[in-house]
Amino acid sequence: MDLFESLSQEQAQKDAPLASFMRPDTLDDFVGQHHLVGDGKPLRLLMENKQTISMIFWGPPGVGKTTLARLFAQNCDAAIFELSAVTSGVADLRKVIEKAAANRKVGRRTVLFIDEIHRFNKSQQDALLHSVEDGTLFLIGATTENPSFEVISPLLSRCRVYVLKALEESDLAKLLQRAIAAYGSKRSEELALDADAKNVLIQLCGGDGRELINGLELAAYLTRPDRAGHKTVTSEQIALAFQRKTARYDKAGDAHYDTISAFIKSVRGSEPNAALHYLARMIDAGEDPIFIARRLIILASEDIGNADPQGLVLATSAFQAVHAIGMPEARIVLAQATTYLASAPKSNASYTAIDAAVKDVQAGAGGPIPMHIRNAPTKLMAEQGYGKSYRYPHDAPDGFVEENYLPEKLREKIYYQPVERGQEANIRSRLAKLWRHYRQFFDQKAKNNQDDF
Repeated sequence: MDLFESLSQEQAQKDAPLASFMRPDTLDDFVGQHHLVGDGKPLRLLMENKQTISMIFWGPPGVGKTTLARLFAQNCDAAIFELSAVTSGVADLRKVIEKAAANRKVGRRTVLFIDEIHRFNKSQQDALLHSVEDGTLFLIGATTENPSFEVISPLLSRCRVYVLKALEESDLAKLLQRAIAAYGSKRSEELALDADAKNVLIQLCGGDGRELINGLELAAYLTRPDRAGHKTVTSEQIALAFQRKTARYDKAGDAHYDTISAFIKSVRGSEPNAALHYLARMIDAGEDPIFIARRLIILASEDIGNADPQGLVLATSAFQAVHAIGMPEARIVLAQATTYLASAPKSNASYTAIDAAVKDVQAGAGGPIPMHIRNAPTKLMAEQGYGKSYRYPHDAPDGFVEENYLPEKLREKIYYQPVERGQEANIRSRLAKLWRHYRQFFDQKAKNNQDDF
């Protein structure tokens, strides 16, 4: 290597984006995904034991999918080839397979990393099947989409799916500290962030480590050095880098949690005006609209439930619409969902019902499933009494037979207690008409309410 080539490589390293410059070389330097790479966790154990398998990494952007694939190949002493499903086709796959076959002849393993594998069509994914099946190469696919829908079943069955999570605030804080140091090393200049800037940057990146690093780098470029040549990034530079107003969060992030709490409680409390006010605060602060829409879906089941089943349908549609169109138009969709859910009748009966049922199951309550509602796919099982005396409800004139479906110890247990509001009032009336123990339960509850007066 001559001097010119050496200097060119050094310059290329300095010109690389900060996220590439500071990419970790060892697993111990990897930030996040403790459930996969922590001590005794699956990916760390595979690397320690130098065992290669085919995998799909499913997770949001900027959580370390590419880095983890590279570290995996490195720790397992495997050659790695990287393709992007956006720009690569079957011809590119065949070239890699040929190289992998050559590696295999000399006893070296090959890892093929495919970014955005969900963008490969069926024929492109089919081209991988044989090589993955016979171990010519080990596939690591990265995707932000649900692999159950985007990866063909034969390929999916040959891979282990690992779910990567958005980075937690503690992970982001650690990553930010490293990024500040890496920037100083890369640029040979001292860089610092004030406390507000750190907090704002962590909040604005939304769990995306790459966005955090890129945001820091751009904010640093937008910051004028002081007389000593040092740079101190403020929240204003962060806002300028992200092209949005700074989120009004304090150091502990209290305002973030306080605002979403006030928003949810206002919707739960059937006050659409207050709900819109807190929605506007979050929009103005640059809150992730997907986060807001996700919370509305949860609320639609937890606080409205069957009092207005349309609430869940609307909230889910709103989530999909927000994802499809983005801001600023997504604010209109969020406003529609917010005002509808705030104005809807409320019930948490489904929420309390499932919690009560889970509590019983975890406590060991219950017992054997009644024989008459068990499945009897074989003659032997039928002879043992499986499914015996089961009465088919559709054979009854009104489509109902009074039958016991719970284990004997819970024979008349009532988990679901519908309220007398909205559509749930109709459900309550029907259950009381159908079931004797429901009638007795509601009558006793009404009597208790009268006694209280």
